Amino acid sequence: MILSRGLNLLKVTYKTSQNKVAATNLQSVRFNSGDDWVYRASPPVEKNWLYVAEAFGGLLWWWILWHFWHDYDHFLEIVPYPNPVKWTDEELGIPPDDYEETQIE
Repeated sequence: MILSRGLNLLKVTYKTSQNKVAATNLQSVRFNSGDDWVYRASPPVEKNWLYVAEAFGGLLWWWILWHFWHDYDHFLEIVPYPNPVKWTDEELGIPPDDYEETQIE
């Protein structure tokens, strides 16, 4: 159900983004150089590549949101604080009771 809603949402967003028209349509094409050069517009893109880009973008956002929902501790790095009662004297750097300090001469 989420996948079908997401695809419909992608279709609607794509169609609404195509209806936007620039205030000044200044396009001049130069044909003398061998390549098509377009001023203030992107070169035409094949629809297949557009669909592939939309699919990869959808997959990327699905991956990010899925992991934010299920593995949020990975992103927030929630680490439990260790219990200091369980620490040993050696870990705290406390010498044993029978330790005698020797003087270096």
